[in-house]
Amino acid sequence: MCACGSSPATRYGAIAKPLADGTPAGGSDRSHDREGVVSSESAKSHGHGASSPTARFGATEKPLADARGSDRSHDREGVVSSESAKSHGHGGRAIARFTWLALWLAVAAWSLQPPQQPPAIEEVLRHAIALHQAGDVAAAIPEYRAYLKQVPGNVMARSNLGAALSRAGLYEEAIVEYKKALESQPGNAPVRLNLALAYYKAAEISKAASELARVVAEQPANRQAIFLLADCDLRLGENKKVVGLLSPLEPQSPDDKALIYLLGTALIRDEQTARGQVLVDRILRDGDSAEARLLMGATKMSVHDYAGALPDLKKAVELNPQLPDVYSYYGMALASTGDTPGAGVAFRKELESNPNDYTANMQLGVLLKQEQDYAEARQRFQRALAVRPGDATIRYQLAALDLQEGRTEEALTELEKLTREIPAFVAAHVSLATAYYRLKRKEDGDKERATVLRLNAEKQATEPGAIGK
Repeated sequence: MCACGSSPATRYGAIAKPLADGTPAGGSDRSHDREGVVSSESAKSHGHGASSPTARFGATEKPLADARGSDRSHDREGVVSSESAKSHGHGGRAIARFTWLALWLAVAAWSLQPPQQPPAIEEVLRHAIALHQAGDVAAAIPEYRAYLKQVPGNVMARSNLGAALSRAGLYEEAIVEYKKALESQPGNAPVRLNLALAYYKAAEISKAASELARVVAEQPANRQAIFLLADCDLRLGENKKVVGLLSPLEPQSPDDKALIYLLGTALIRDEQTARGQVLVDRILRDGDSAEARLLMGATKMSVHDYAGALPDLKKAVELNPQLPDVYSYYGMALASTGDTPGAGVAFRKELESNPNDYTANMQLGVLLKQEQDYAEARQRFQRALAVRPGDATIRYQLAALDLQEGRTEEALTELEKLTREIPAFVAAHVSLATAYYRLKRKEDGDKERATVLRLNAEKQATEPGAIGK
């Protein structure tokens, strides 16, 4: 059975995981570095090599050439214009997400810098920045570390080190450095944004969302942070939060396709189909596209018309198989119409480009459990739980898996927690009754069975056409 209520975040063609937060900052009082600005022409020359599943942009990263941090030094990194997004095409799903978002990722408003250091140690920092700017982050990292060993309080250098580590794919180490920088300057929003991006790329989406929420609270007009937070919330299934974030921006930007797509998706997933359809129609004005077909299919799935959604989703795959999440939705439609082998193939295709996709991991885990491939099913469920910590659906699936593998006591503990947290969770009550009976606790099992009967009767009484309505 397809748990379609757990559909993933969908993004308009160019939406991506955020740009690598790999830009060093530095400079004299007047030096500013617009980092990673990808114009229409430069985007054409970028290529589409694969990147990590959570760091998706394709913009270059350059440090400021001057090693001196100052109150006015600013670094703008990863600004990708809508024109550059168009020129990227869909050659790589990893580069396909969020390329229209201009993320301001560098360190701004440096204050409380330590006194001027001797020329020799300042030369170490200049050299580190030069190496970083040249793209040699492997050589820049030890230079930054050497400098910080003597000048540990330089927040700009600390953040640069975090940026270099992030660019090298060492996200956990980058997180440590960003957090140290924030200990000295907790109000530095650009550093906090970089920390959020490092969490994002490490697939710690809930932590990324928490940091981004703080940035948005401090900078409510920061559209880049708002869009990235909306993407995080969508991936976490927080559809109402996405609607709340983006709805105020729609009147100001009625033709912003990124906004329309994100907001439309959240509305459809939140079962506000009428409002969502208005935005779908707005996208359709530009003609047939994979994005439009995906939204149309999602709309039909929201009212359980899986057979009707299938042709739209199949067409979306044909138009652009690289579109993020298209295989997750296609797989759900296939599973709901009885083609479980085809669904399994579709979910695996989604995971080839994004191993952390919640829906593909969860749905594939369900199929594998049905096929009694418990080992891989557990791996898929655990990956999905890492994306959405505490998610009740995944916790239930893991408990049901424990029950099937004979770990009854472990299953019992989790099922009792779930039924206390969500008293109307019928499937959890059913499995809990089974666990009680296996443990020879007939009285408790009978109570759970009675609870299941009551909950089912209450549900039937509220359905259309029920007697007495």
